[in-house]
Amino acid sequence: MTASGQDGRPAEPAPNARSTTAGKVMLIGAIGTLLYVAHAAFIPVFLALLIALVLSGPVEWLHARRVPRKVSALAILVLVLSGFGALATLVWQPAQDWFAKAPQTMVLIRQKVNPVARAINRLDDLRRSAGSIGAPAGSKAAVAPAVVAPSTNAPAFILDVGASAMASVLTFVMVTVFLLVGGAPMMARMAAAVVEDWKASAVQDMLEKVRVEVSHYYLVTSLINLGLGLVTGLAMWAWGMPTPYLWGALAAVLNYIPYVGAGTTLLAISLVAVMSFDTLKPVVGVAGTFAALVTIEGQVVQPLLVGRRLVVNPLLVFLGLWFGGLFWGIAGIILATPALVALKVISENTSSGKPLMEFLGPNDQSPDRELKLKRIVRRLERR
Repeated sequence: MTASGQDGRPAEPAPNARSTTAGKVMLIGAIGTLLYVAHAAFIPVFLALLIALVLSGPVEWLHARRVPRKVSALAILVLVLSGFGALATLVWQPAQDWFAKAPQTMVLIRQKVNPVARAINRLDDLRRSAGSIGAPAGSKAAVAPAVVAPSTNAPAFILDVGASAMASVLTFVMVTVFLLVGGAPMMARMAAAVVEDWKASAVQDMLEKVRVEVSHYYLVTSLINLGLGLVTGLAMWAWGMPTPYLWGALAAVLNYIPYVGAGTTLLAISLVAVMSFDTLKPVVGVAGTFAALVTIEGQVVQPLLVGRRLVVNPLLVFLGLWFGGLFWGIAGIILATPALVALKVISENTSSGKPLMEFLGPNDQSPDRELKLKRIVRRLERR
């Protein structure tokens, strides 16, 4: 029963409870400040942790077949990095060409939207005319003094940025290798040593569940994104878009970022379509085709293959992307979604995590939707 005063009102929290809450708030604030200030040190470590969770499945599979962890970890990491390098090499040259054409592209797009451009120019002329009427005769507009940018030693700047990037890459690779070689037992022992109330076996069981779920999530998501990239490339080729494989690769990579990625790809291919075609029909066809593809992927394929266990509230995903990008830039955007997924898995497998699980879960949790999805799965299995 809740304690109450003589007048029947609930009693105020004890001073100890207030101090505990204040201490938790201060601790969270201190951790957030530390992550923001020391982001250069934490980003490669957390990225390595994410990659280790995703790649630990193949490492464990090979280890179960008597392949040493060191050999399997190095082989898989080299294979994955080689794949990323091959993809970057494939799209690097056409991407550079499009970036070089960006100014001409914007000029061409502006020429193709002449009515809007003329209206904007007309408004500018009216504003200048109004300014010249109000100015005294013979007066000249004040010219702001030119700001001379300090000279920068280009080689020194390149060496500085290159050294920092190389240090981050080396840290990422080394931490990933150590995590893959040590596996879940090493991380469990480290976590149990930091938190006294935890047992190494319980932590290892929790890490194993997180590893399995996150690996499954990224494996299925990667297959979905690969399919989306292939279909997008074929669709762009069918519409006559230049470098269709570039837009397929862009769709596959950016689709790892929920909501924002698909919108960015749609904007990019729409601008390229406006520049590439002289009529409105192919422009609308390119944009409409990609919009239909991502709608099918997000509303049908993703729920069927990923399932609802790892679906997080869209508002929290958006806020996670926003704050992740604000704190850590692109790395924060990459880490936002898997962090929420891991947090949901932990809440589902702890006795006191039900409120957090309900908080992280999607808004639409009606049994009717679940039943519809099951019926669709049964129909597909019968076919």
